[in-house]
Amino acid sequence: MTHTAKVGLDALLTPEESVLLLIDHQPFQVANLHSHEPTMIINNTVGLAKFAKVFDVPTILTTVIEERGGHLIQAIQDVFPDQKPINRTSINTWEDRRVVEAVEKTGRKKLIIAGLWTEICVAMPAIHALADGYDVFVVTDASGGVSAEAHDMAVRRMERAGVTPVTWLVVSSEWQRDWAREETANQLGPILFEHGGATGVALAWELQLLATPTDGAGA
Repeated sequence: MTHTAKVGLDALLTPEESVLLLIDHQPFQVANLHSHEPTMIINNTVGLAKFAKVFDVPTILTTVIEERGGHLIQAIQDVFPDQKPINRTSINTWEDRRVVEAVEKTGRKKLIIAGLWTEICVAMPAIHALADGYDVFVVTDASGGVSAEAHDMAVRRMERAGVTPVTWLVVSSEWQRDWAREETANQLGPILFEHGGATGVALAWELQLLATPTDGAGA
C-alpha cells in the first residue's frame, strides 16, 4: 500500500489531483449534530462545494436511505443542480461500488471527504479508502458528530490510520496556492464574502483599503 508523501510540496493539495466526496449531509444527521453548531457545518460545506466547482474538482454527492433520512441539504444540492446524489443503503460509503467507481473514474488519488457523522459515515470510508491507495484528507469543519467527543475520537482514530485532517479554508488555500492565478482568485472573493465569516469580512476590508485614495481627504 503506497501513499503520497506526507511532507514537502507533494503533501499539499492541488485541484488537478483532488476529488471531493460529500457524504450524508441530510436532515436526519443534522438533527443529531452536536459537535458543532449545525449552521456552521452547513455553511462550511456549501462553501467547500462552491470552491470545488471553481477549481473544477470532481465532486461526488451521496446520501443514505434518503427516503427516510431526507434529501441532501438543498443549499449543497444547489451548487450541483444537475447531479443526483448516489443514494446508498450501506453505512460505509466505500462499500458501495457506485461510489468507489465514481471516484476511480476521476483518476485522482487525493480523496477529500466531508460528511455527517464524523465517527461513522466519515471515518469508515476514510480508513477503508486508505487501503486502496488513496491519500485521504478529511475536512473536519465540514463534518460533525453526535457529540464533541465522538467527533474528536473519530479524528484521532483517522489520524492514527493515516488520514490527514484539514479545514475547508485550508483546502481552498492549497488549491489556489498563488494569488497571481487570477482566473480562480477572482471567483474566491464572493464565496468568502458569503461563507467565510470573519475571513470574508477582513477580505472586504482589505478591498476597501485598496480602493481608498491615499492622498488628500483619503490620506
